[in-house]
Amino acid sequence: MIKTDILIIGAGPTGLFTVFEAGLLKLKCHLIDALPQPGGQCAEIYPKKPIYDIPAFPEVLAGDLVDNLMEQIKPFEPGFTLGERAETIEKLEDDTFIVTTNKGTKHHASVVAIAGGLGSFEPRKPPIANISNFEDRGVSYMVKDPEVYRDKKVVIAGGGDSALDWSIFLADVASNVTLVHRRNEFRGALDSVDKVKELKDLGKINLITPAEIDQLNGNGHLESVLIRKNNEASEEIKLEVDHFIPLFGLSPKLGPIADWGLEIEKNAIKVDNTLDYQTNIPGVYAIGDVNTYPGKLKLILCGFHEATLMCQSAYKRIFPDKKYVMKYTTVGGVTGFDGTKKQAPKAIVKAID
Repeated sequence: MIKTDILIIGAGPTGLFTVFEAGLLKLKCHLIDALPQPGGQCAEIYPKKPIYDIPAFPEVLAGDLVDNLMEQIKPFEPGFTLGERAETIEKLEDDTFIVTTNKGTKHHASVVAIAGGLGSFEPRKPPIANISNFEDRGVSYMVKDPEVYRDKKVVIAGGGDSALDWSIFLADVASNVTLVHRRNEFRGALDSVDKVKELKDLGKINLITPAEIDQLNGNGHLESVLIRKNNEASEEIKLEVDHFIPLFGLSPKLGPIADWGLEIEKNAIKVDNTLDYQTNIPGVYAIGDVNTYPGKLKLILCGFHEATLMCQSAYKRIFPDKKYVMKYTTVGGVTGFDGTKKQAPKAIVKAID
């Protein structure tokens, strides 16, 4: 049983920033995310996409934003349950909650904050008739541990950042990497496209375009794939492989959270935005893109604002008899749970005094 003050469901930017705001209140946080790493869409789908509406950053790459948030919350030592989906919620007699994941991991918390972005992500699967027969038997929709592919023959399908980035990375891990895309043009970052072409010229990546994976073969485990080229002859290529990684993005869904008794409107969770973004279940909040209310804007900076107000409400719920006086970080600095303190520069403190 993992115990925490605030259980955050979703480790995207809003969920991560919640850790910081909660930490200022000396509240401990633990995060659950179905993805294998923190960052949500910013880390999984478009890590190299520039974002222009984060205050003080005229431009910041999504992946860099996640890295900065992880550095910002480091003093507050959050816990993570990654690669698992929040499945069920149970409210106890003392008004605390137990949330259990699809793998049976139990979490006990005084407050639950749903920061699931657009929901849990399901992989978009290519239309290959027998692909389900080889799932976890050579077919994977995410790269969780690159060492699995050490000295193996790998085929990657896709034309976005994930397909390009993993092809580049695994070129130095796998014995053979083949990237298959249905078009000659890629929709990923230009520098990644150039790097893939460079590795192709060096013989480190086998690039097949325009083409699609047509068939998977094997006895209990994937052994080969049949690639059909999109040309007049519909040429077919059979490749012996150990692993096939189709990377066609992730489809967002509320998933099991939709069955928790929350008030849902257009695949989003209704909240009270007049005060603290609480749902119809007291003690359960929804912040970021997962929620809806009159005038809602699906922006990261709006999620940061919602997280800030939610943490204030959570503190009052957890400590109803304590009075909290807000202190500006420019004056008080940031003190981690280990006692270390990032103090504001003396010049700033003096100016405020």
